[in-house]
Amino acid sequence: MKTLVPPDPPLLVGLGDDDDRQRLRLRMHQITLTTITVVATAWCVTLGTVPAVLSLAVAKHVLVAILVMGLGVDAPRKSAH
Repeated sequence: MKTLVPPDPPLLVGLGDDDDRQRLRLRMHQITLTTITVVATAWCVTLGTVPAVLSLAVAKHVLVAILVMGLGVDAPRKSAH
């Protein structure tokens, strides 16, 4: 008779971030861009139906791009030296 064994717990990953100012600057940049996008979209929504639909479609793409930028998808990889 076989018994089920739970999987091993995930490995602990240490994240060393030596560049706190750069990280803060990126987060502040993200917050600023997000705020500008939301405010511009809200203003466009007040103009009518067609501008509302178009601005919401554009805002969706812009906000996803800001999120991807924050995740570091486009960041250059650091060497493991």
